[in-house]
Amino acid sequence: MNLIMEEKLYCYKYPHPAVTTDCVIFGFDGEDLKVLLIQRGIDPYKGYWAFPGGFLNPDESAEEGALRELKEETGVENAYVEQFHTYSTPDRDPRERVITIAYFAFVKLQEVKGGDDAADARWFSVNNTPKLAFDHDIILRDALSRLRERIHFHPIGYDLLPEKFTIKELQTLYEAVLGVHFDRRNFSKKILHLDILIQLDETVWPTPKREAKLYKFNLEKYNELKRRGFKLEF
Repeated sequence: MNLIMEEKLYCYKYPHPAVTTDCVIFGFDGEDLKVLLIQRGIDPYKGYWAFPGGFLNPDESAEEGALRELKEETGVENAYVEQFHTYSTPDRDPRERVITIAYFAFVKLQEVKGGDDAADARWFSVNNTPKLAFDHDIILRDALSRLRERIHFHPIGYDLLPEKFTIKELQTLYEAVLGVHFDRRNFSKKILHLDILIQLDETVWPTPKREAKLYKFNLEKYNELKRRGFKLEF
């Protein structure tokens, strides 16, 4: 009796698609914006690079599934993921009708390892990625577009930069995301006006002739602006 009831839970008279999740994970190496890709170890698209992801289990939410697949395929744990789009083109997966829920996240660069059905996991520059499996080229384009839109209304950097950093390092991050170059003084003025940085009594020497002040994020103010947003014009 219990077996019959369990079977009926997931058996319907009308066709229904499978559901997957995919994670676009961004990192920053101090100069370049990176994206984390896994090399598929199984068909379809065996040998191709793709985003960490996989099929959703019946007993988990989309976010739980995304985090599980991320851990299984790359070893990355406890990332903050944010849903940004759903992809439902009927022929996007040659196996069957598959709808995917896409997430993006920011993580500090770390060693990653391929696992589960991933042959390898590696960071690539967003400006130099290989041809991706499925419709992941479109997903990457959309994720970058969302990130570039978001950067004007929400602070970024806490999950990408080291705990202590220079204004120049923060500027380089913004330039890497937006693909532009800013005037140093103008950028510094606008960022400091947001009051999200705390100047430390420490300096570094990026070059033998130049000393630079170190900062860290004012996390309370940072999270406040992250919640309510702002508008940053460059």
